[in-house]
Amino acid sequence: MPDKLLAPIVCSSPHSGRDYDPAFLASARLDPQMLRRSEDCYIDEIFASVPQAGGALIAARFPRVWCDANREAWELDAGMFEDALPHWVNTSSPRVGAGLGTIARVVSSGEPVYRGRLRFAEAQHRVATGWQPYHDALSRLIAVVQDQFGACLLVDCHSMPAHACADRRPVPDIVLGDAHGVACAPEVTGQIERFLSQLGYAVRRNDPYAGGYVTRHYGRPAGRVHAIQVEIARNLYMDETSLQRSEGFARTVNDMTALVDFLSRRAEHLMEPEPG
Repeated sequence: MPDKLLAPIVCSSPHSGRDYDPAFLASARLDPQMLRRSEDCYIDEIFASVPQAGGALIAARFPRVWCDANREAWELDAGMFEDALPHWVNTSSPRVGAGLGTIARVVSSGEPVYRGRLRFAEAQHRVATGWQPYHDALSRLIAVVQDQFGACLLVDCHSMPAHACADRRPVPDIVLGDAHGVACAPEVTGQIERFLSQLGYAVRRNDPYAGGYVTRHYGRPAGRVHAIQVEIARNLYMDETSLQRSEGFARTVNDMTALVDFLSRRAEHLMEPEPG
């Protein structure tokens, strides 16, 4: 966060963490390169200009495959654990069914993560040391911004693989997810969409990603907190096999810096309530 907030913007990057715990690596059946394919690689770097623009940036250091901060705290697959899970754990969400709950059963390409089953105490440890501190910090940032400016624009920053569209439609360059207008006022989404389109990007709304837990949990336009998820196609800026930055990385950084600058200048106006 900058020394002084100059814009009512918080950008979050819950999936770009790459600090892998040695004990986790030892328990995994996949090598580190395979585990990293679940990351939103370099998204924290792509949006690193946020503090310079006067907003706040929060990025997880722990990897998504270890604990996913863009899920409810307790979306867990009962089949992953040796012991019975408490009755209050959400074991039936679509994310759990896909193997991508708070503690992922598979990486994004579908391969199982673990050699054996975990104990529930391990999930409790990861939520307590990863998920909870991340959301405590994010909640504080939103409250500080809203207290200073009266409103907050939360941009949840992600990347998406080239095979994001299962029906073989061309993958857009960027997907904006506002939970179909529930988490962010459509007027705000529209301004961001137009800005990115003018930069030459193919932009789609809510398809195939309408927003995850962060967007849906914090986005409350009636309470003057607007949340939007931004998914950037990885092939724009990196090689999805080697995970190395590509020639397009610099352009992506420059364009997202331009977006952040646009939002820093326009966010308060964008979020003004409609005249009564």
